[in-house]
Amino acid sequence: MVRKISILAPDLSGGGGTRAYLLGQVLQKLNYDVKVFGFLFGQNLYPLPPANLAVCWVAGCNYPQFFHSARNLLKEIDGEIIYAVKPKPTSFGMALFKRLRTHQSVILDIDDWELSWFGGNQWQYRPTVKQLAQDLLYPDGKLRFPDHWLYLQWMEKLISRADAVTVDTQFLKTRFGGTYLPNGKDTTLFDPERFDPEAMRAKYGLSDYRVLMFPGTARPHKGLEDVLLALDLLDQSDLRLVLVGGREIGDGYIEKLMTIGQRWIIKLPPVAIDLMPEVVSAAHVVVVPQRDTLTAHAQFPIKLTDGMAMAKPIVSTRVGDIPEILGDTGYLIDPNSPEQIAEKIKWIFQNIEEARDRGERARKRCIEFYSTDKMSAIVSEIINQFNVNN
Repeated sequence: MVRKISILAPDLSGGGGTRAYLLGQVLQKLNYDVKVFGFLFGQNLYPLPPANLAVCWVAGCNYPQFFHSARNLLKEIDGEIIYAVKPKPTSFGMALFKRLRTHQSVILDIDDWELSWFGGNQWQYRPTVKQLAQDLLYPDGKLRFPDHWLYLQWMEKLISRADAVTVDTQFLKTRFGGTYLPNGKDTTLFDPERFDPEAMRAKYGLSDYRVLMFPGTARPHKGLEDVLLALDLLDQSDLRLVLVGGREIGDGYIEKLMTIGQRWIIKLPPVAIDLMPEVVSAAHVVVVPQRDTLTAHAQFPIKLTDGMAMAKPIVSTRVGDIPEILGDTGYLIDPNSPEQIAEKIKWIFQNIEEARDRGERARKRCIEFYSTDKMSAIVSEIINQFNVNN
């Protein structure tokens, strides 16, 4: 019988940590001894893990120093099953290498199409001899990064080596197969009855505003510039777009966003997952305006279930799985449509009681289809197969 499970994330400073912690909470519900392992390529853990979930990390670095860090992390991984998050060398690659030596079962979780960030199937690495030498030999050479795009291509070819695969969107299921496992939410932790929205707005300095909240990492495909354009169209001084946390990507996008949206944006610092429910309770509306990109189609925006669990009106776009996730409990618009966002925000505040009723329906839908209890039932069936086979 399986007793101990090790979850392996590629980068606990922002690359897969959210999904890793969610899987940890699901496995804890099933009474497994769970610990999350991973590399830390940034300065800090992001997001901060739940208080009751053990996390072990080593410093991430480039090749060849990476081999030393990897060896140290491999020594710590002791689960009878390794649950790797993302098909990356720093997670799935590590899990497969560990299995060669100790024969643990490996489950791979795919919550994103990593190559979509680089053009999907169109991207190819075709360097000149000089470029290849630079990428391999220079201290800042691209191929020295453990999760370079070329290595991601290689890892995709090894997905069939996993003993089981879980995916969180129909796009990924079509592409990679596996068992559908949504980005659920602990609806006991995320329970609006536990919080007074007015008190939470006061706590976070938001009492003077009607709050449109995006509780995640700002990236270009997430459509936040469309929200800022919508706020310009509405031109109502008490509206604010509140960004919560978000890891530092280093590409200058968040700085650009803060500059063009300085009139409208309030940025709150990162908070531990345990505190996220009280932050989301301060929102009047949760906005998830994904753009129509490959990356967005492959994703299950976890911000959706943040808002659904907390019974918030949600404005989102007809992209990927979003219409199926929300059903008739959210407000759907076309992607890249600031005018529609503005119209929907205006309508919600003019019909706030009806919007709140729809938020309540969203919570019921989250409990039925997208709770950690639902996830636990799915994961339990997968792990029971290993128990039978062993």
